[in-house]
Amino acid sequence: MKGRTALVTGGTGCIGRVICENLAEAGYRVAANGHPADAASAASWRRELAERGLEVHLEPFDAGDFDATAAGIAAVEAAVGPVDVLVNAAGITRDGRLVNLDPEDWKAVVRTNLDSVYNATKGVIGGMMSRGFGRVVNISSVNGQRGQFGQANYSAAKAGVHGFTMAVAREVARKGVTVNTVSPGYIESPLIMKVPEPIREGIREAIPVGRFGQPREIARAVMFLASDDAAYITGADLSVNGGYHMD
Repeated sequence: MKGRTALVTGGTGCIGRVICENLAEAGYRVAANGHPADAASAASWRRELAERGLEVHLEPFDAGDFDATAAGIAAVEAAVGPVDVLVNAAGITRDGRLVNLDPEDWKAVVRTNLDSVYNATKGVIGGMMSRGFGRVVNISSVNGQRGQFGQANYSAAKAGVHGFTMAVAREVARKGVTVNTVSPGYIESPLIMKVPEPIREGIREAIPVGRFGQPREIARAVMFLASDDAAYITGADLSVNGGYHMD
């Protein structure tokens, strides 16, 4: 929406980049957050966007760190304006069966996938409420809905994302702010391509529509929830998984 500012945490990742591109194409002022370790790749992507006439502000910070996120949000708002739309898309995996799951891998996933949602939302929600408008869209996962073997950390964090969504949605609904979740299924990305082919094909066969999702399909769901047309939707979890999980 022209004149509105959107911040996407994890905005330099596979799905995050497409969300940023869709927002920019729709006329939002877009800030993409990514981890500082990914700065070089993000800068290359930003140059590619500029060649297409799309402007995205890059703001590298560790979204799992509260103070770093607060400073990053302040920098974003100084550069492109108060955040009207927040998309929490930061996420990592550190898979392993629980009996083998190191505490460091548990903490890393919860920190990046769940703490980041608190950190970023906390940083913008007051401003949204005071202005009488805001959209928060939290990216969860089908594995937060159904669980997944070897992903106790990831499934727990992603399930927590929607619990957070529902609680905060109740707190801010009277202030013109909506908070919703999008739960992607298996998306065609470098991550899924790293899965051994026999396992990958088994997953594909279990998806009723018979294919993996595309990042743009997640982006379009986010765009709808960020729009004025979604003003009566809050606390919802929009599943985009090709029928892989239904409830």
